[in-house]
Amino acid sequence: MTKNLVRAGLAAVAVLGFSLAATAVPASATPAGPGVTGTIISKTTIGSKDYVLRKITLPPGQSTGWHYHDGTVFGAVEQGTLSHFDSSCASDGVYKAGSFIEEPAGARHVHIGRNLGDVPVVLDVLYVLPHGAPLAEDAPNPGCDFQ
Repeated sequence: MTKNLVRAGLAAVAVLGFSLAATAVPASATPAGPGVTGTIISKTTIGSKDYVLRKITLPPGQSTGWHYHDGTVFGAVEQGTLSHFDSSCASDGVYKAGSFIEEPAGARHVHIGRNLGDVPVVLDVLYVLPHGAPLAEDAPNPGCDFQ
């Protein structure tokens, strides 16, 4: 069901066609590794929700930095393998190309995405956020021996 929800959400934003100029900016988190970028593909607001479709690239050996989201985030791994860790420093998923991931909302869901492979990880991400919320909220490293 989650896989279908992610596909439907990604397709809905793309089909709605609420596009902004694609702009590459550093992916926000604390701190993202060198070369990590995020490009906004489209953005729209419906009611009290912002829907943002974004492509994120993590070079080999880099990470998103520790962060959380104020709304639910759905992602599809386009290339590479994403290693995902929660605030207990434990892996809560390894996502290969073709896999889908869902990140729940809230500060109790601090996490980090890492590229432990030797090819870039490319993610297609749909953010479903309260209107005006940032894409991510920075969080300190919860005490893990990696960043």
